Amino acid sequence: MPFSLRQLCQLMQINRAWYSAKHHKPDESWKQEEQVALRDEIEQIVLDFPGYGYRRVTKALQRAGRHINHKRILRIMREESLLCHLKRHFVRTTDSHHPYPVYPNLVNGYTPGAPDVI
Repeated sequence: MPFSLRQLCQLMQINRAWYSAKHHKPDESWKQEEQVALRDEIEQIVLDFPGYGYRRVTKALQRAGRHINHKRILRIMREESLLCHLKRHFVRTTDSHHPYPVYPNLVNGYTPGAPDVI
């Protein structure tokens, strides 16, 4: 006749909660392997497309069939220093070769003696 868990724990004088916590822990090794595989996928995408940030990486992984949250991708990319750091190009906004007349600077070389005096 099989014994129940309650009867076995009573017989051995141990707590059922201790038994459940000790003997029913899930195997964590597959999670670590999955995380390493995900990090490798993210790194490969970032190497292939250096301008991709976490949003584009998330969409690329979702297109590849992985159902994953953008917050997890951002956390992983921060931990691995894979975030996109594009250098901003200088944008010149002044056009010095315009067809309009250029007026002389009237205060060039003048040193004011008091405030609000020209």
